[in-house]
Amino acid sequence: MSNKPVKRPGVGVGVLVTDSTHPGCVLLGKRRSSVGRGTYQLPGGHLEFGETWDDCARREVQEEAGVHLANVRFVWVVNSIRLEEQYHYVTIFMQGELDRTQSGEPENLEPEKNEGWTWTHWDEFPPEEQLFMPLAGLRQQGYDPFIDTKTQSS
Repeated sequence: MSNKPVKRPGVGVGVLVTDSTHPGCVLLGKRRSSVGRGTYQLPGGHLEFGETWDDCARREVQEEAGVHLANVRFVWVVNSIRLEEQYHYVTIFMQGELDRTQSGEPENLEPEKNEGWTWTHWDEFPPEEQLFMPLAGLRQQGYDPFIDTKTQSS
C-alpha cells in the first residue's frame, strides 16, 4: 500500500443568480484567480465541511456580490476534468433570485478574484471557450435557467 496521498476532486457550488428587473439574465463575472484567469464565471466557490448546498450558495453570493437570494434550489451538476492541469471539480449548480427586499444591485466585493459583475442575457453569453470550465460544461449539457427544470433532462 502506498503512502502517497490519494487525490480527490474538489466540490464547488456555482450560483445562477436571476432578477426580475433583468429578465433573461444571470449574474456573470470575469475571473482574476489563477485557475481559469480571464474566463467568465458565476458567483460561487468551495463547499465547506458540514455546509448545505443552499447555505453555500447564499454565503458565496453574499460574500462575492453583497446580495441576498430567495428561492434557492438545486438545478444541475457538472463533473469537470482536465488532467493536464491537475483540475478535477464536481460543481453543484444552484439557482436563486435576487431578493430585492434585502438587496440592491450586486457589487464586486472580491476585486482580487473577479473583475466585476454584470447582468448578462443567457442567450448572449460569451463563447464556451471563454467560460470557466464548469460553466462551459453546464452550457454544453443544454441547461437553461429560464426553462422549467422538470422538462430538461440530464
